[in-house]
Amino acid sequence: MTTATPLPQAPDLSTDSYLVVGIATCYIRTDGETREVTILEPVPSAYLESVLNQVPTSYQQIQSVTLGQVVSDGNPQRLLGLSADVQLGENFVDRAIAAARTYQARPATAALLPVGSTYTELNYSTQKKRVLNLSNVVTADDNVKQHAHTHKVL
Repeated sequence: MTTATPLPQAPDLSTDSYLVVGIATCYIRTDGETREVTILEPVPSAYLESVLNQVPTSYQQIQSVTLGQVVSDGNPQRLLGLSADVQLGENFVDRAIAAARTYQARPATAALLPVGSTYTELNYSTQKKRVLNLSNVVTADDNVKQHAHTHKVL
């Protein structure tokens, strides 16, 4: 049984730590065009419970793995059998460690999907598109207009 630490900044986790990863359909907007991408990203324990309760999700499938299967020496690792068009999500290693900690804090959640299991009976929907590179630009027009007497002392 391996108990090595995948990252020095995560001494509380081992390579055997439980983790769920999901393959999600997301979108990237460039030059007014929206392009579909498929990414692999860690799924925190609270979201796993929601997904298993058939909440609409952009995940096509989820899979339970160990942290050592997706992180080695601080670097992300591709899962065996993963399609070549599936990209790793942004900040994958940090997010994988954070998600693994959520399962460590709630061990009962790990029993919902045993290690090595793949779940595809999800309520898959892209009705609400997840745009990865969307930036919210705040302008002066976004300010709420107040009545002229709002700040006057009567």
